[in-house]
Order: sequence, then C-alpha cells, then structure tokens
Amino acid sequence: MLTLNHFLFVSGLLFAIGMTGVVLRRNALVMFMSLEMILNSANLAMVAFSHYNHRVEGQLFVFFLIAIAASEVAVGLAILVALARLRKTISVDDLVSMKR
Repeated sequence: MLTLNHFLFVSGLLFAIGMTGVVLRRNALVMFMSLEMILNSANLAMVAFSHYNHRVEGQLFVFFLIAIAASEVAVGLAILVALARLRKTISVDDLVSMKR
C-alpha cells in the first residue's frame, strides 16, 4: 500500500531533478522543462496531501494549476521559438541580453 511518504519521496525526487536541471544546464528548453518538473512536483505533493486529508479542494486547485501551466507552456515555447529563429541558438549564455 502506498503511503503519503511514498508520494512525498517521489515529489522530492522530481523537485531535486528539476532543480538540478535548472542549475546545471545552459539550454533554455531543458531549463524550461526542468521548471515544469518542479511545478509538477509541487502539484504531486498537493494532491497527495489533499488525498490523505480526505479533502477535495487541493485536488481542484491542482486542476486549475495544470490548466494555467498549459497556457504558460504555450507562451514560453512561443518565446523560445522566436528567440531561436532570431538568434539561431537557445543557449542561455548566448541570450544574456534582450538587444538585437
């Protein structure tokens, strides 16, 4: 049987992997995916806590957070595609300024 500790362990592991990706990688797309992993780890923890406290509000809140994250992904990927077309790279080191 899965307990709250199992879910929190997976959530912490996802958070650690995401944070490692943000800190160590220089590719904007990988950093963006790592940030989404961090957001999903927080969502997993919130769903686990709401499930084990027999409350539905946390699960409903996560549903709205996922909808907001989907729109954030669309805007973020559009910005990355525009930068890739303009600068011909998505390396963060090369994108240090917003000047043309």
